Amino acid sequence: MTRGKRPPQDLMYPWYVLSVTSLGAFLVLINIGTLNVALPELSRQFHTDAATSSWILLSYMLVNTILILVFGQVSDIFGRRRMYLIGLGVFTITAFLLGCSPNAEILILLRIVQAAGGALVVTNTTPLITDAFPKTQLGTGLGLNILSASIAQVLGPVVGGLVTTAWGWRWVFWFNVPFGIIALIWGFRILRENPRTEPRTKVDRYGGILVFIALAGLIIALSKGGELGWGNNQVIGGFAVFAIIAPIFLWHEHRSASPLLDIRLFKNWIFGMANIATFFQSFARTAIALIFALYYQFAFHQNALEAGLRILPITIGMLIVSPIAGMLTKRIALRVLSSFGILLTIAGLLLLLFVLGGDLPYGAAACGMLFIGIGTGLFLTPNTMEIMSSVPENRRGVANGLRSMLYNLGQVLSTALSLTIIIAALPAHMKNVLYSGKNAVISDVDFAFIIHGYRWVILALLWTSLLALAASWFRPHSKKRACKTHS
Repeated sequence: MTRGKRPPQDLMYPWYVLSVTSLGAFLVLINIGTLNVALPELSRQFHTDAATSSWILLSYMLVNTILILVFGQVSDIFGRRRMYLIGLGVFTITAFLLGCSPNAEILILLRIVQAAGGALVVTNTTPLITDAFPKTQLGTGLGLNILSASIAQVLGPVVGGLVTTAWGWRWVFWFNVPFGIIALIWGFRILRENPRTEPRTKVDRYGGILVFIALAGLIIALSKGGELGWGNNQVIGGFAVFAIIAPIFLWHEHRSASPLLDIRLFKNWIFGMANIATFFQSFARTAIALIFALYYQFAFHQNALEAGLRILPITIGMLIVSPIAGMLTKRIALRVLSSFGILLTIAGLLLLLFVLGGDLPYGAAACGMLFIGIGTGLFLTPNTMEIMSSVPENRRGVANGLRSMLYNLGQVLSTALSLTIIIAALPAHMKNVLYSGKNAVISDVDFAFIIHGYRWVILALLWTSLLALAASWFRPHSKKRACKTHS
């Protein structure tokens, strides 16, 4: 769909939209970072075991991942502005209620509701930017939006550690409320609804149910395998549910007149390979922040704030590079730029693998995490541009829902599998050590088991990085440069 020249009064509108979406991205992502470092304190407060502690994270990530795919279609049908603002409202209200949780079970249920609000925000952020910006400035707009997300991830561990240490874990959730109110008011004032150019279609309800069941089975199996053993009936049952339901979901989507997962989009190999790269790159780097935030607490007896500061290089790297990546998209091929970002991530993982041990020299570990952050910043903007520029305007919600779903699915699987690998390497009396925080007492023999598990995790992340690199580098060349203007 072509765009003509914008009237002068509209010249600032893209930047106003960017301010709205950046505030929303900040709100959602700071919530994730704060909870990562606060998890040991929260687990201690509710006396939770390893499985329950991990599900405080995984419940949000799983539901958020599935609903991102569903809400991509819903937003194309009912309007991105409306769905975005509903998501902000749900997220903000639930943040307040989470701080009032009386036990871990209620907290997990509220995290599921909050995940729905977060999914509406995440699903609509990139399409709103893509709709608002001319293509000559799209790379800059996306880069600055990723910059705001990077700032949230920088502040998340610090704020989470500071708030938890000073006022307790409940303020980790209450801290989000004023940001949510401001974002909601500003969004109501600024955002416009694009007029529909296509007939209204139906929401694929059955597809949403099928994908939820399939992914829930997979995540349950992966999260329980290390604790219960891979031969446990619950674990085998989870894998069986996924193996049976996933093909049924794909068959349903192929036949559906209004599919959640529009398989026809994958006929465009640029779109398909860029999305595969999104999944594997997300998988390869997500677990590092979490497992090292936990590591610095139980291994070095640091509090939540100190541990949060230790993992800052990852998000500082993203913070520095994201706006630069947006500008580089005008000069360097998107495929080359995103592939180089993955190579830097691989270099960071290799460095962490070689220096990991009981003493873990911080300078070397910080360099490894910085490489991962810089690599992620270089990858995200060009890869997202390639995905969003390869689909028609009326399919951007579905396309971004799929991109965001694969990105989040990589995060969920990275978290679940990494925690499972580490826990599987531990003897029975050590299963809860990851969440024990600064009060952990660990013998040298037991510590060797932990290091062994951590090394296996990094090796797994390295393999997925190589898969991301292959998908990024061997995608077809774009026929047009991303910065070329519409006629």
